[in-house]
Parts: sequence; structure tokens; C-alpha cells
Amino acid sequence: MPDSRFFKKAGPFTLKQLAEIGGCELLKPEDADIQIENVNSLRAAGQTDISFLLSRKYLDDLKKTNAGASIVHPDFAASAPEKTAVLLSKEPYRSYGLIAAAFYPAPKAEKTIVHPKAVIASTAVIGEGSRIDAGAVIGENVTLGKNCHICPNAVIGDNVVMGDDCIVGENASVLYTLAGNQVYIYPGARIGQDGFGFFMSPKGHTKIPQLGRVIIGNDVEIGANTTIDRGALDDTIVGDGARLDNLVQFGHNVQTGKCCVVVSQAGIAGSTHLGDFVVLAGQVGVAGHLNIGSGAQIAGQSGVMRDVEPMESLMGTPAVPIKDFMRQAATLKKLIKR
Repeated sequence: MPDSRFFKKAGPFTLKQLAEIGGCELLKPEDADIQIENVNSLRAAGQTDISFLLSRKYLDDLKKTNAGASIVHPDFAASAPEKTAVLLSKEPYRSYGLIAAAFYPAPKAEKTIVHPKAVIASTAVIGEGSRIDAGAVIGENVTLGKNCHICPNAVIGDNVVMGDDCIVGENASVLYTLAGNQVYIYPGARIGQDGFGFFMSPKGHTKIPQLGRVIIGNDVEIGANTTIDRGALDDTIVGDGARLDNLVQFGHNVQTGKCCVVVSQAGIAGSTHLGDFVVLAGQVGVAGHLNIGSGAQIAGQSGVMRDVEPMESLMGTPAVPIKDFMRQAATLKKLIKR
């Protein structure tokens, strides 16, 4: 159960309300007025809690749960105990996320709050209901939308623009950036610094000025200690709905479509373009100047050295279609046994 010292709870809600919030259907309409006070795991839940079944793997937990209600895929509804009310959802985890967010909404300041130890340029514009914490530095001509939260020791460079409901975590820095609404930059992230651009020669390395920006869409999360270089001439672009994990690296001029997912320790070299809904698993490396088609999925620790067609699933280094990788592994295993 969430610790009340850190997470402020709303509610209670009736099951009818929660069904509407989570896009669910009540298995038994007579359960509509049951009051639910909190979310919890199947194992720990009590009669005033709601939980969810993530997958078949946890069916035993569902059968034994004491939860007052559970969100369940219709295929598994019969496994719920008689005492547990059932909310039917074809996407239980998504429904749980919406319901959990209703119980634990993101805190918002009722008025603009600026800590006396924050440093804010006189030309900066801070939106209504924003909170600026101690040690934060906000540069000249910065524009922040409504209900933003700039956490301790974060730095917002000159002329940066961020929309409404944005969060910049502790010790993060945001430079040369234009960001949309609902952008969450986690602690320690570095956005908009110089790209890795120089000309190599026997005379030494000549630095190439990095004259682009970082453009971040709406509803984007950028994980802790992730780094996104600004463009050299073109912009680096993170599309709407993107989810970047911790410790991700975007080189200069990388551009993504909407709703891409890039998992921890993945790195994308400069000028590579991702389509919509691309997934790069952990520790994937992508060479520069490539095109990764929409819907492509790259398995963990793969090395991508060529363009990827839309909806392709690749694995290995160099990355090949997953079926080919499995055949290679099986063949190698047979050779070793000989």
C-alpha cells in the first residue's frame, strides 16, 4: 500500500465511479455502490482495496486475494473469489493505471510558489500555479506554462519555453529547448547540451558549432540521467507521447515520431530517425543516419547498423530478424556439441 508520508490519497470512490474512470464494466451491476478506499496488490489487498490481475502468471494470487474488488480480463473473471467484486477490462493494467491516478493525483499548487533561494531572471515568465524550489535557476526570457514544478537545483537555460503541467526534476538541466505540455524531465537529466560534433584530422579535432535545438512534444517522459543533445543544424526532436527510460542517450539531430519507447542504457547516434511507436529495449545501440520504421521493435543488447523496415522485429549484433537470430543460435549450439 502506498506510504501516506509520500503519497497523498483522494477518494473513496464507488465501484461505479472507478469503472467509469478505468474504462471497465462491472461484472455484477449490484456491486456499483461498494466503496473502495485504496489500491493494493492482490496479495496484500483487503476488503476496502482494489487490485488487478496483470497476467495468467498471477492467477493463484487472484484466487486467494482478499481484495474488495479486482480489475480482471474477461477470460479470467471466473477465477476471482466470490467475495471480490470484478471490474472487467481487456487492458487491466491500463485500467489500473487510470484508477491509481485517480486515488493519487499529481499534486498541484493552488498558487504560484517561489522559494526565496530560487534564482529567477527578471525577464522570465512563470505561469500561474507553478512551484519553483530552492536552488532552482531560471534564465533570461524563459517561459513556463501553468502548473509547472521546477525542483531543487534544476537549471532552465535562457530562452527555454515549456508548456503547462511540466516537471523538471532535481539537478536536471534544460537548455536550447522548446517543450510542449505535460513534459516530465526526471532528476539528473541533461537536455540541450552540445552534440558530439567535431572534424577529425591529423591537425587535431575541429569543433563543429551545434546550432540546433531540442523540440519536445506533449505528454513526454524523459528518465533520470538521460541525455539529449541539441541538433547541429536541424533540431533534435522527441515526439508526442514518448517514454524514455533512465540513462538513455540521444545524439544530435535524432528525431522520433509519436509514442516511441526507449529503454534504459539504449543509445542512438546522430541524425537517426525513428517512426511512430518504435520500441528499443535495454542497451540497444543504433548507428547514425538510419531510418527506423514505425512499429519496429529491437530486442535488448542489439546493435542496429542498417535501416529497419516498419513493423520489423530485430535481435542480435548486427541486428537481424528475430527468427533468423534464433536459427543462428540453434545452428551454433549444434556446432558446439560436435
